Amino acid sequence: MKIVGLLLAGGQSRRMGGGDKALRVIGGVPLLDRVIERMRPQVETLVLNANGDPARFASFGLPVVPDSVPDYAGPLAGVLAGLDWTAEHRPDCAHVVSVATDAPFLPRDLVSRLVRSMQKSGADLACAASGGQPHPVIGLWPVRLRADLRHAVVVETVRKVDVWTARHRLATVPFPSEPIDPFFNANRPEDLTTAAALVAAESGGGPASETPPQSG
Repeated sequence: MKIVGLLLAGGQSRRMGGGDKALRVIGGVPLLDRVIERMRPQVETLVLNANGDPARFASFGLPVVPDSVPDYAGPLAGVLAGLDWTAEHRPDCAHVVSVATDAPFLPRDLVSRLVRSMQKSGADLACAASGGQPHPVIGLWPVRLRADLRHAVVVETVRKVDVWTARHRLATVPFPSEPIDPFFNANRPEDLTTAAALVAAESGGGPASETPPQSG
C-alpha cells in the first residue's frame, strides 16, 4: 500500500506561546527534523501542512500545503489539505497517514501497524492510542473520503477529529506507553525540557530526570 505522510504543523501553538512548535529545538535538533527522520522510511513521500509564509520551512525540502479552510479550522482542515494534495500530486497513493510535528518519539512501525489493523478489521480509518488514550490526529485516512470530510469541515463546521471519525468504521491501534510514550507531544515550554531529558535517556545519555507524562 502506497501512503503519503502528512506532517501537521498548521496550528497556532497557543500553549507554547505562539510561533512554530515544529521548529523548537530539543537535544540540538528541531522537532520537525526528528519527526521527518522517523516517518520518511515509512511512507512514499512527505508533505507538510502549515499556514503562513512557507519560506520558513524551506530548509526541510518538503512541499508545504496550507489549509484550504480559513481561520485555523483545526487538524481536520490540515488532513483535508493533505488528502487534496495527495489526490492531485500522488494519485497512486490511496491513503494518507497524519502525524503531529510536536511528537518526537513516533513509532518506527506506526504506518505498518495502522495499515495492518485497518485491513484486518475492515475499517475505513485507523488511529493510534497509548496508555488507554486515543490520539485522533495520528491516523490513517483514505483519500476517497475527502469529499465527505470537506462537507463536514466546510458545511457542517465540524472541528473535532473524533466527531467526524465516529461516522466511519475506525480501528484504534494501541501502542505501548513504556518506557516512553511514543505520542508524547511538546505542547508547552516545559514539555521541551521533558522531551530533552527523554531524548538523552533514549540515546543512552543517562536516565530521564522526569517521569514521562502521558501525551495530551
